[in-house]
Amino acid sequence: MIVVSADGLRRVLRAYIEYYEQSRTHLSLSKDAPIPRANAAPDDGRLVAIAQVGGLHYRYERQAA
Repeated sequence: MIVVSADGLRRVLRAYIEYYEQSRTHLSLSKDAPIPRANAAPDDGRLVAIAQVGGLHYRYERQAA
């Protein structure tokens, strides 16, 4: 990722902070994020990848059919 302006850097940092707080797993939190998320059962639907931080990271969620 190449950042060419201060506004672009702010956008990337905001996206990373959102990813860090809502999606990234932390071992000290028993592999949960600082903002907890609901667990999905395998029968809740198919698994889809959601790109975050410009596609550098992905969050995987179950999507109902």
